[in-house]
Amino acid sequence: MKFSRFNSMSIRPFQLGSAALALVMLCALASCGGGGVVPATGVQLRALSAQFAARKSVSYSPFRTLNRDTETVTAAQIKQDLDLLIAGKFTLLRLFDSSDNVSKLTLQVIRDNHLDVKVMLGVYIQGNNDAFNQAEIARGVALAQAYSDTVLAVSIGNETMVNWSFNPSTPAAMAAHIKTVRSQISQPVTTDDNWAFYASAPSTITDAIDFASIHTYPLADSVHNPHLWDWQQASVPAATRAVAMMDAAIVAAKKDYSTVRSYLDGKGLSKMPIVIGETGWKAIASGGETFRAHPVNQKMYFDRLSAWSAQGGTGPISIVYFEAFDEPWKNGDDNWALFNVNRQARYLIQSLYPASQWEAGTYSAADAVYYVPVVANAIITANRYASYADIAVAGEARPVETPVFNAWDGTTASYPEVSSSSAPADPSHSIEITPKPALAGWGWGVAQQLPTTADDLSNFGASGFLNFSIKTSYPGKIEVGFMTGSTTAGSAFDVYLPLAPGSYGYLNDGNWHQVSIPISAIVPHGAMAFGMTDASKAKLDLSRVTSPFVIADRYANTGKAQNSNDTTKLNIDAVFWSK
Repeated sequence: MKFSRFNSMSIRPFQLGSAALALVMLCALASCGGGGVVPATGVQLRALSAQFAARKSVSYSPFRTLNRDTETVTAAQIKQDLDLLIAGKFTLLRLFDSSDNVSKLTLQVIRDNHLDVKVMLGVYIQGNNDAFNQAEIARGVALAQAYSDTVLAVSIGNETMVNWSFNPSTPAAMAAHIKTVRSQISQPVTTDDNWAFYASAPSTITDAIDFASIHTYPLADSVHNPHLWDWQQASVPAATRAVAMMDAAIVAAKKDYSTVRSYLDGKGLSKMPIVIGETGWKAIASGGETFRAHPVNQKMYFDRLSAWSAQGGTGPISIVYFEAFDEPWKNGDDNWALFNVNRQARYLIQSLYPASQWEAGTYSAADAVYYVPVVANAIITANRYASYADIAVAGEARPVETPVFNAWDGTTASYPEVSSSSAPADPSHSIEITPKPALAGWGWGVAQQLPTTADDLSNFGASGFLNFSIKTSYPGKIEVGFMTGSTTAGSAFDVYLPLAPGSYGYLNDGNWHQVSIPISAIVPHGAMAFGMTDASKAKLDLSRVTSPFVIADRYANTGKAQNSNDTTKLNIDAVFWSK
């Protein structure tokens, strides 16, 4: 999917009736665009089917478990999913690849059951893995040919060229893949990528495609580039701030689209249609989207997309909502979907389904979340401040607000609480961290965060210690520490010590060990957090500790090679500050 984290350009309070939703979600134009000639090449653009504008569209992936690599998806499961989507009139699916176990099976289910469903087929490109890519291209071509009555278009590659791509490929390589597919099928072709790529896409790509499929994620951008659009709306009274935020979100999405439209028009490609291939909003915050992600806010964004589609005119041909069903394997990048993993309808589409199929929870417009400035709590005067521990010690302080664990970028680690292992001095739970650095390449991190407040730990600065218990055989150094300030205020400051085995009680021999590090030893390693630009704001402030514990491995800081991608588990327990 998404993130505009490295690009300065980039990456619903009421319910509509089912008939109204059926009309507005995808019908952006009375008929689809396309056709005409690419000026630079003389190649005839293949027109998009009118079905793109006549159907509501959603991206679909069927995985239901924590490990998609070992999961067996059945035809019965896909049939269940498609029946649910058809009931809500979501009948144009974007598939991400041409795999046998998902896409081929999905197309077979559609045909075998005579389902009124059309598909935008994906061909997944895996960097420079030529053997994989050629096999995938062959599968995609075969499916597009065999299911030409169902496959309306083919998209080759997913977010491969935007500058923050986790799966990068060059425009030249992508153009070659696109042309290889296009030469063997009759459907129009594209490549799915972030709007920021398409806003300056080279002719190498625009000469090879029939339409542009762009991704816009105002929510993700608000996390990775907080100043790209004014999501906080801090000047708006609290009573109307949620509405103002969601209005600003749809304005941001429209701006992304308009930027691409203007760029293509300037290249003489005014006849090239644009599809929004991905956009959405989370129902649950799981990757730093505090004050933004909520079922009501998700519906507010969905409703605004629907209204945009209904306007027609010069807007996108269609909008593919991300996504149909939650996928637990995504960990912190989950919770975007129309349905939860149990196939229960979320608030944004409950008007389309009977109450028996709804997710638990009752909401109204008043439940929408919005930005609230971080509240500074009173100074901690106790000699011990425990942020994660089962056993309470007499006289200790605990965080005023219950902390939550989050992976950096929402995806770089999983971190369930387990009862299978715990520190001897603090039974009976621990946090079991499994790094998942392959998505990023630069490493991973997990932070224990206070969502809306900051604790004053300034009394621990001179003679305090950060203590925790750890069990791991993870190789080499790790980073541990804390964070002060907040990204929303532009004051986030990382304070992380590269910790080598044998230092401060830390050993990586697979047994439990208690680590105790002087705060004074961690502080010299502090630096402005990612995305912070004002050193007068982003600086050490122990009176505003917002993450009392952070554990990470940024390879550039620990001496590991880029893409080291070690996934050895680390168990963490008994986290406390002391003096």
